[in-house]
Amino acid sequence: MSEAIRDLVQGVVDGSLSDDELTDWLRGIYNVGLTELETIALTEAMRDSGDILEWNSEISKLIVDKHSTGGVGDKVSLVLAPAMAACGLLVPMISGRGLGHTGGTLDKLESIPGLRVEMSPESIRQQVESIGVAMVGQSDTLVPADRRMYALRDVTDTVASIPLITSSIVSKKAAEGLSAMVLDVKFGRAAFMVEREQAVKLARSMVDVANGMGIRTTAVLTSMQHPLGCAIGNSLEVLESVETLCGSGPEDLEELVCVQGGLLLHATGLAEGPRAGAVMIHDSLQDGSAFERFRLMVEAQGGNVSIFDSDASLMRGLGLMDPDLNTTELSVGATGWVVDIDAMAIARVCSGLGSGRARLGDSIDRAVGAILEVQVGDYLDKGEPWIVLYHRDEVDRDTIEGLLDSITLSDEEVEAESRIEEMFD
Repeated sequence: MSEAIRDLVQGVVDGSLSDDELTDWLRGIYNVGLTELETIALTEAMRDSGDILEWNSEISKLIVDKHSTGGVGDKVSLVLAPAMAACGLLVPMISGRGLGHTGGTLDKLESIPGLRVEMSPESIRQQVESIGVAMVGQSDTLVPADRRMYALRDVTDTVASIPLITSSIVSKKAAEGLSAMVLDVKFGRAAFMVEREQAVKLARSMVDVANGMGIRTTAVLTSMQHPLGCAIGNSLEVLESVETLCGSGPEDLEELVCVQGGLLLHATGLAEGPRAGAVMIHDSLQDGSAFERFRLMVEAQGGNVSIFDSDASLMRGLGLMDPDLNTTELSVGATGWVVDIDAMAIARVCSGLGSGRARLGDSIDRAVGAILEVQVGDYLDKGEPWIVLYHRDEVDRDTIEGLLDSITLSDEEVEAESRIEEMFD
């Protein structure tokens, strides 16, 4: 079976397998599934369909990465990658673009003037060996089989197949030559997997396949009911990431960064345990070393680092805020404790303002978005603001009314809960 799968993937790459034949095969997997060994064989064949980043033996055990299934305000990668590099790990992070209501790391990075996300495998290697981190897009030579397979999955409604999702994600990470990986698998109304049960199935599949390929992997199951952090929108999320890299970010974002980084520091032997690793990551955010590593990465990839030299407030002074943007501030009509903020409702509004794309070729406006003035557990008096929209044109009344219904207050005090539901390896 492994040889047959490898031959099929070769046919995907060299074109000897027609679209009709590939579609039939994808639909067969969608309907019947694959065993764990078959999924491993498919993932390995996809990894081997193109270039693989190779590292010398002295540093190979330090090569790590993370993957998130995406969510509203999910800017963990922007903070985690440089923080891990500051703690001694090596991070060749190959990321993607946003689609639908979920933001993409590459779109956020490209908010920084001049920053390049297209790099050759050799350039990635050199940069990672030099400064510990690179955050780039997938090149044509890395896992080329996935490009054609994903395009056909998209038009044949076979995207939501756990074996196919697993092989697509893990093959690209495996091509980075990883020693260890952490998976942030989200569930909830604004997650790719809405139901917790499905998210667990996907997480376990990816963990089993990655471990079966020799990559020490842990999955972190996290909630995506509410936006992560306070910023939603590409430039705004970069600004919040910088605040977090400087030790003043929102608690829920910092928690995920520290926990996931701690797991990888432990997996590679740089920390005695996950908790000790989390402390190391936290220290890098507080002492400036994580932010300095981020600056080095931006500079190495052609970005304008002078925007980080402002003495003004980080959220207003980095030169990423478009002065031509309009703002609309919404206030609550009652008094109480914030018990719920609907991430999906806010994501739809931000996408409508231009921050998201329906298809990968669509253009986006990286400047627009929203800033939450509160999070779950905060107390608000009637008339206090809870969200600010950044937009080009006037916001219509229906949009505003929809947002008013997306925050829920309670007379009883509530406490913000950890987003982390479960971890397994």
